[in-house]
Amino acid sequence: MTPLRLSPDDTTVVVVDLQERLMPSISGGNQIVAATRLVLQAAATLGVPVLTTTQYAKGLGPIVPAVFELVRSTPLDKTSFSCFGSPEFAAALAALGRKTVLLCGVEAHICVLQTGLDAIANGFAVHVITDATGSRSDRDAELGWRRLERTGAVLSSAEMAIYELLRVSGTPAFGSLLPHLK
Repeated sequence: MTPLRLSPDDTTVVVVDLQERLMPSISGGNQIVAATRLVLQAAATLGVPVLTTTQYAKGLGPIVPAVFELVRSTPLDKTSFSCFGSPEFAAALAALGRKTVLLCGVEAHICVLQTGLDAIANGFAVHVITDATGSRSDRDAELGWRRLERTGAVLSSAEMAIYELLRVSGTPAFGSLLPHLK
């Protein structure tokens, strides 16, 4: 069951395959990177853990530098499309003990979709940040989002999720993030 509201105490951000050789072919790639950076800044401010993955880094390269500079952990490399196909990813996520996954990354209709479906099947609530996910074609991204939503995922935007995690204004966290939200 999907919780009605995101909570910083129960959420993990998962950034899927935002890699140097892949991003130039992704529709709206620069906007996806910018939205992901915003989510990562909020995660750091609110103490929300982040897991990142690469899809066959030897072939597709490392995570784009603009995202990597905000990540505090080594990306987990995988060859499976779903992050759950990586035993290291599944173990790292389980070790965090959180039940909500906030998904960013590419491609929405392949790795993000399969990761979201497996997360739901494993009892996680899934929130997909649509402006921080995408595919080579907008049509494929839309189909991936629709399928995830029909399966129980919540579609959101970076700003929606961040304000939901913040809950109130007037806090140091809000003050720290406000310049990034304007």
